[in-house]
Amino acid sequence: MNPALDRRPHIGVSLVHDAATTRPGGRTAQVRQRVLDAIVTELIERGFGGLTVDGVAARSGVNKTTLYRRWGTRENLIVEAVEAFAVAQVHVPDTGNIDEDLRLWAHCILKTLTDPVSSALVRAVFGGAGESPPVRHLRHRFWLTRAELVIPIVHRAVDRDQLPPGTNAEEVIRHVGAPLYYRLLVLAEPLTPEAADLAAAVTATAAHAGVFAEPGLVERRSEPSHIPEEDQPRGR
Repeated sequence: MNPALDRRPHIGVSLVHDAATTRPGGRTAQVRQRVLDAIVTELIERGFGGLTVDGVAARSGVNKTTLYRRWGTRENLIVEAVEAFAVAQVHVPDTGNIDEDLRLWAHCILKTLTDPVSSALVRAVFGGAGESPPVRHLRHRFWLTRAELVIPIVHRAVDRDQLPPGTNAEEVIRHVGAPLYYRLLVLAEPLTPEAADLAAAVTATAAHAGVFAEPGLVERRSEPSHIPEEDQPRGR
């Protein structure tokens, strides 16, 4: 077993929280929760290449036929589980100050990348899963799912005149997270609160200076997202 799972939540406490499981009569949601938890654990223990539908069925106690009927393919199973896990790890700050919001978001990323369970999942998906098209798609979905939830903090900052009009919110969010993922996955350096503070401060300074402002950028908040439909985060 991966040592990261030594601190895994006890049975009955979900790795991927889903509020639907708490509703009376939510049996379907509870089955889904068991399956998603099983997928996350299998990914951490066996990696992307070693995860099988048979393994997920055995760990979750859900019949393999049911898994195929509900999700269709192994890849669909993995994508939904990773998306749900990504969303469960997100806390969207709204302090009224963009500098503090970016700092809190950097620390949310720090928590994800240093927690034994979530960091093991990130390593499984980003560090040791290879470069096949399904893996690249999975990484893309993980990143987009989280980014889409946090982008509004930049939009609010523009509305409050804390950032220049035309600031590209996606680029701001990317630049907060990129140095932390780089430290973890490329440099293999320990992640610290100071590293999170630095990533947020550098990004905030650049954003205030207009580095992320794009002349002629059309406000898109009231329009459909430019992200392709198949890459949109799924409903919870």
